[in-house]
Amino acid sequence: MKRVFVILFVTGFIITLFNNKQTFAQNVNDNIYVKENIPGKRPVPFPVLREADIMWSTKIWQVIECREKMNHHFYYPITDMDDRKSLISLLIYGINNEGLTVYRDDEFKQLMTRDEVYEKFDALPDTQQVTDPETGELVTRIIEGEIKFDQVTKYELKEQWYFDKQHSVMRVRILGICPIRVWIDPETGQSRKARTFWVYFDEARPLFAKQEIFNRNNDAQRISFDDVFWQRRFTSYIVKESNVYNNREIVQYMQGVNNLMEAEAIKQKLFEIEHDLWEF
Repeated sequence: MKRVFVILFVTGFIITLFNNKQTFAQNVNDNIYVKENIPGKRPVPFPVLREADIMWSTKIWQVIECREKMNHHFYYPITDMDDRKSLISLLIYGINNEGLTVYRDDEFKQLMTRDEVYEKFDALPDTQQVTDPETGELVTRIIEGEIKFDQVTKYELKEQWYFDKQHSVMRVRILGICPIRVWIDPETGQSRKARTFWVYFDEARPLFAKQEIFNRNNDAQRISFDDVFWQRRFTSYIVKESNVYNNREIVQYMQGVNNLMEAEAIKQKLFEIEHDLWEF
């Protein structure tokens, strides 16, 4: 009897010790301090704006090219890390877990479902006929779809530029963001590009504010995605300006080098308007 009791006691002690080791391993902090700044951060509120304060305004569409070095923080990491996500991974997380609303176009009127978003990435569940090793008969197996984050190499921004006469300054506010998927069509072997979905920027700001991005110079002073957009820490090029022709894009009436020159002309016009509206 004593022997059985000793065996049970030793077994229970070993199990307890093993569980304690597992618990300790799960609570390991891969840092020398607990990060509280970014996870508990809130987006900076926009300044109060009245219609009477707007002296001039226009809408601009710009594209962020993630292959440029300054924009790498939107693209990497391709696979989620403990403290970092790519922008498309964060948006998909928001759709799946935070109830983030998605739209079909930049007018934010037609809603999209989660399945429609996954369909844009060819990531819907699929069925496949496989042979059962026990019976030798064909059975249907469901294969879960997976979004390939590395295919999103561009983002389109819809912005509103305006001159605030109350403070005599040109300001810009992002209205929406759209991931652009670039991939190789397996049937034709040609490169394809398509807009996937639109997100209303103001709704996504709380999500952006709590996700940090990599700082090349200092791991202790990382910033959030909201800071990146707020402080304009990215490069982009103009693809469209609001116009009378159904808001047509530059590529619809300019090609090649002329396309780039037209984008630069729009950027120069914004620069000149800001200076021309100053009063001394």
